Amino acid sequence: MKNDELVHKADGGIERLLHIMRRLRDPDTGCPWDIEQTFETIAPYTIEEAYEVADAIDRGDMGELKGELGDLLLQTVYHAAIGEEAGLFTFHTVADAISDKMVARHPHVFGDENRDKSAEQQTRDWETVKAAERAAAQQSRTLDGVALGLPALMRAVKLQKRAARVGFDWPDMDQVLDKVAEELAELKDAKTQDHRHEEFGDLMFVMANVARHMGIDPEAALRDANGKFTRRFNGIEDKLKAMGKEPAQSDLAEMDALWDAVKREEKLSD
Repeated sequence: MKNDELVHKADGGIERLLHIMRRLRDPDTGCPWDIEQTFETIAPYTIEEAYEVADAIDRGDMGELKGELGDLLLQTVYHAAIGEEAGLFTFHTVADAISDKMVARHPHVFGDENRDKSAEQQTRDWETVKAAERAAAQQSRTLDGVALGLPALMRAVKLQKRAARVGFDWPDMDQVLDKVAEELAELKDAKTQDHRHEEFGDLMFVMANVARHMGIDPEAALRDANGKFTRRFNGIEDKLKAMGKEPAQSDLAEMDALWDAVKREEKLSD
């Protein structure tokens, strides 16, 4: 099949996408922007696309989810193309590697182990396999392998989970909440900007621990809080508009009263 035929083949699947990427990265005939990209320059887009997938799921927009999953798949194809050009790996060896990992981590499905076990036992087994993988990769420390590029709240939870596996954890919520009060007091007492920065980070880290102990995903909780704030502030703007005003023409007292009105309306509509 000629190059242009595969590019325009509507049902070409993954091979079509791989070929399109090779064309885009062709040093003689490709796109100048695509040719210049590296692992480092593409990484922020990869993170952004993952969040856009999560956003489409949160909104229940399955039509948009299809498109966002395609955008996320493109990121894998992009990194694989760069890796292939450098002689490091290809899309197919990436796919083989994750396939091998899934088979190795699910001996109760693909091997001889008994499938009759709880989800909790499967999770423990999964962690045992991952620990062996880290040992094979010479990651000897408890916190080795927790990716630096994760969102900070997510990484905090992962670090805490790792530490908890070896017994470094508060046994009950009361002690965690006491630590929150302690860190908040230290933040209030901080005198310099550097000290405030440090103490604020400590407070956020403990709040991530609160979320972990409560079984809450802190990233999801904060996304929901962002959504609630956006929705309610939009409600303030709508009410001001009905009064012939804009936020800049209002004041805090008026907008705070309108905020409370929006909250009451939300509760009545629940």
